[in-house]
Amino acid sequence: MQYTYDISVVVPLFNEEESLPELVRWIRRVMHAHEFSYEVILVDDGSTDRSWEVIHTLGEEDKAVKGISFNRNYGKSAALNEGFRRCEGEVVITMDADLQDSPEEIPALYDMIKHQKYDLVSGWKRKRFDPVSKTIPTKFFNAATRKLSGIQLHDFNCGLKAYRQLLVKSIEVHGEMHRYIPVIAKWNGFTRIGEKVVQHQERKYGTTKFGLERFVYGFLDLLSITFVSRFKKRPMHFFGSLGTLMFVVGLGITVWLIMQKLFGLYSEGRVRDIVDQPLFFLALVAVILGVQLFLAGFLAEMIAMAASKRNEYLIRDKVGSIKK
Repeated sequence: MQYTYDISVVVPLFNEEESLPELVRWIRRVMHAHEFSYEVILVDDGSTDRSWEVIHTLGEEDKAVKGISFNRNYGKSAALNEGFRRCEGEVVITMDADLQDSPEEIPALYDMIKHQKYDLVSGWKRKRFDPVSKTIPTKFFNAATRKLSGIQLHDFNCGLKAYRQLLVKSIEVHGEMHRYIPVIAKWNGFTRIGEKVVQHQERKYGTTKFGLERFVYGFLDLLSITFVSRFKKRPMHFFGSLGTLMFVVGLGITVWLIMQKLFGLYSEGRVRDIVDQPLFFLALVAVILGVQLFLAGFLAEMIAMAASKRNEYLIRDKVGSIKK
């Protein structure tokens, strides 16, 4: 298969006007040194500073630089998704715009995808320059993700990653799911997932765009992506199984209560009414929940069959010749 470029570099950004010129120069220097054909797609996620003006200027100076500007801030996942839709390189590299990811890592990442045949390679910032308030929660977050996903990566949220183009064209990233692209990839059949120790640069400009709340949201997103990845195509397997179990338990308790009453009437002539026993109402609730869960699974199957697979975002402007 013929590709337009060897490498596409997708850079999501929000209010990074100071770092963009230096980042683009650094990427260009690395690409020229290794004679790669490339494109740099800068996705402005609704910045309120001069980031978009800077992207315009960079695009006029270098035709390899392309830009997309969102009409408002949609989040990093949306920015990555739009970059993935439009990239044309055989290998796709993602990196943050704050200069904490080093473009010097690109050739080695490219080699792992191109020649070692990985589907995805995630960076691992073994030595970080972040405060303890970020590093400790990050360790717990990564440990929980490894446990639930079965993917043995040390740093799921590292922005520096490399992908085979087929992978990025086969997945959709939405909400806050950019942290779990390796998990999404695995559930879509891309199982050759590796990692590479990469250098973590100290932040040179600006401030971090993420607070501690990302760890709370991250855990909820992990539960969500684990559930969706396993049951998106077969929701009836989850809801139907759980509903059937609840129904059978409720029905079994009801039958047992009836048999108990009949035996009591036969042997003693007088027994407690079934409706006077709390266990009867628990059985009734179990039967009702079982029916509702089964119906929920049935409706979810219908929705899954009819659901659109595309994400659409309002794009304000573009720079350069960029694929629709």
